[in-house]
Amino acid sequence: MIALVSAVCLGGCSSKDQSEPEEQEKTNEVSLFTGEIIADSIDNRPVLATISNIPAARPQSGLSDADQIYEFLAEGQVTRYAALFQSKVPDQLGPIRSARDYFVQLAVGMDAFYIAHGYSPDAKKLLDDRVVDHINGINHDGTLFERSAERRAPHNSYISKGHIEEAFSLVNASEKITARPSFSFLNPNESDKIGDMASTVQVSYSSDPNFISTYQYNQQANRYYRSVNGIDTVDKLNERRIELANIIVMEMDHQTVDQKGRLAIDLESGGPAMLFHEGIAKPIEWQNKDGFLTPMDQGIPVKLTVGKTWIHIVPSLSGPSASVTYTP
Repeated sequence: MIALVSAVCLGGCSSKDQSEPEEQEKTNEVSLFTGEIIADSIDNRPVLATISNIPAARPQSGLSDADQIYEFLAEGQVTRYAALFQSKVPDQLGPIRSARDYFVQLAVGMDAFYIAHGYSPDAKKLLDDRVVDHINGINHDGTLFERSAERRAPHNSYISKGHIEEAFSLVNASEKITARPSFSFLNPNESDKIGDMASTVQVSYSSDPNFISTYQYNQQANRYYRSVNGIDTVDKLNERRIELANIIVMEMDHQTVDQKGRLAIDLESGGPAMLFHEGIAKPIEWQNKDGFLTPMDQGIPVKLTVGKTWIHIVPSLSGPSASVTYTP
């Protein structure tokens, strides 16, 4: 009996000793796109989704979980979002809208899994050529993509987290990240206060107030809160306001390519940009660095504030229609 008890004790002690190093090895990861500490692995592949942004599509679902949101012009002087999810995928995402070639090109550069419902002719050719792993609501309407009775088509197509996971398997897409951005972030004890004071920022795509974004800086939270036409930008899923650490406005060449007003947007050449964070405004540049639209200053990536980023793609920083202004 004594020998048996000793053996059991030794077995128990040995098991405990072996488990302790494993627990000590567990460390939190840092998000590649926000710089935030996250509990999950950073190796999952990004998901990029085209989201409708007409007033009837608001509030959208899932935006509060996006690491980055890119806002582009579409034909008709309206804008659409390309929302990037890598730290977390929301339970529901939408309304999903149709692809344009520049959305596809953005996904290709990031090697993101791309989600859209519909496409322009140029985007369809790229998708048919399988330049990026993707799923499209045209082929999966009513199955992977579900229609909401609360909204009118075409602004009522949604996809769930579970159906996104199914889509990866359906197209045999890798779930692991392959392309990593060069984004740089301030350390917790760092602050960037070099620049003009900018407590209010306004980004206009036209004179239509439905496509003029206003950002108000909250010093205590060190975040910008977004509104459009006097209405706060919130997530329909949880009614949370969108909180942003960084606002970036990038100037790119826009060309109208057909009678419907569709655009070609130059995502490659780089150019002027503005960064708003920490309550200040800073003129910078942007470069397409290994497929990622990267904010740069004197040849090196700008240090962003840890947190989520809204990126406006505009034809001009100070044009007669699209423009950016700010006040102290």
